Amino acid sequence: MVKVGIIGGSGLDNPELLQNFQEIEVETKFGKPSDNLILGTLGNVEVVIIPRHGKRHKISPTGVNYRANIQALKEQNVDYILATTACGSLREEIGRGDFIILDQFIDFTRHRNITFHDNFNEGINHTPMAAPFNEKLRNLLIETSKELNYKTHEKGTVVTIEGPRFSTKAESKMFRTWGADVINMSIAPECILANEAGIPYVAIAMSTDYDCWKEDEEAVSWEEILKVFEQNAENVKKLLLETIKKLEDSKMDLKQYIRTVPNWPKPGIQFRDITTLIKNPEAFNYVIEKFAERYKNKQIDKIVGIESRGFIFGSALANRLGISFVVVRKPGKLPAETISEEYELEYGRDKIEIHKDAVDEGDNVLVVDDLLATGGTMLATCNLIRKLGGNIVECAFVIDLPDIGGKRKLLDAGYNSFSLVEFKGV
Repeated sequence: MVKVGIIGGSGLDNPELLQNFQEIEVETKFGKPSDNLILGTLGNVEVVIIPRHGKRHKISPTGVNYRANIQALKEQNVDYILATTACGSLREEIGRGDFIILDQFIDFTRHRNITFHDNFNEGINHTPMAAPFNEKLRNLLIETSKELNYKTHEKGTVVTIEGPRFSTKAESKMFRTWGADVINMSIAPECILANEAGIPYVAIAMSTDYDCWKEDEEAVSWEEILKVFEQNAENVKKLLLETIKKLEDSKMDLKQYIRTVPNWPKPGIQFRDITTLIKNPEAFNYVIEKFAERYKNKQIDKIVGIESRGFIFGSALANRLGISFVVVRKPGKLPAETISEEYELEYGRDKIEIHKDAVDEGDNVLVVDDLLATGGTMLATCNLIRKLGGNIVECAFVIDLPDIGGKRKLLDAGYNSFSLVEFKGV
């Protein structure tokens, strides 16, 4: 099932848009997001809504905890983020009520936390940002907007200012000379952080005014912004909902390729068998493509696969990304000098090993396995990599069994995880 995060407001935080909705309060390692998360479904799509400025628009642009908002969506395992924003037009041809599917930004903010990487204690991390808005999502929005006959500009550069004040005329004219097409107070930090988190992100901007550069127009006011946005809020919602339907159609349902074997290896266990997935070329290729899309710009040096099914997905992904692949094995399987790590099982203990020369000091490492249950083996693997001086970028799984608690265990130890599909229960 596709899971989509929506960041916005002005009616888009209305839980009645969703079926089976609920509100949950969460806190991330970066603090609380702007408000409670609203969870529900649209058809067969899971949706997580965050009102960017909180309900009733109580948080100023500078005061928004953008890091917590994006981290909260990451912890919800959203596949995509769709954002909405009101903006001022810096171009004659972009009129009030027009939609702009943004493709570039200029960050003119000065007082915000705009990165997850305040230091490089866990490795150097410079996230590529040449094309910050996801092309697949942009194309879907453009296609859908045309079908709905909305006036839409297929490209646009937004300059994000600090706020909460509006621009002076001198600033507004300067932004025009920089090549900016529209102006707002929120998108740049949000987009930066989504890219750092590896979540495809897109923003729909609605022009509500002409800022203050246009001499024959009234200068921007909050009242005018609200008036134009409210007049077009239904169009924004419709564009989002129709685009989300297309995202549902574009994502393969991996669960249909994963066989469930009841009462194996012991009574009460529902074993999730990936052999039926890996024998299907289309499904297997989809898994590798989704991982590659997430990690291609993460500056990963090595992928570590855990014995044995982690070898299947990890090696294929390493080949796709053109980087090194390393194995972690059970004792006695590796021929050269190793280091080992013991870990707890339900009954007793086990051990894994890695070659001493497998990971170099400062390597950025992605760890791959097929399934996350208790997280014991993955946690031991991460500890091995850290002993060798490596930095854990993320722990990637095809399947997560969230009810068993492995994801929380990894998060408590400081390791982020990502999975393509979840199965409730044990």
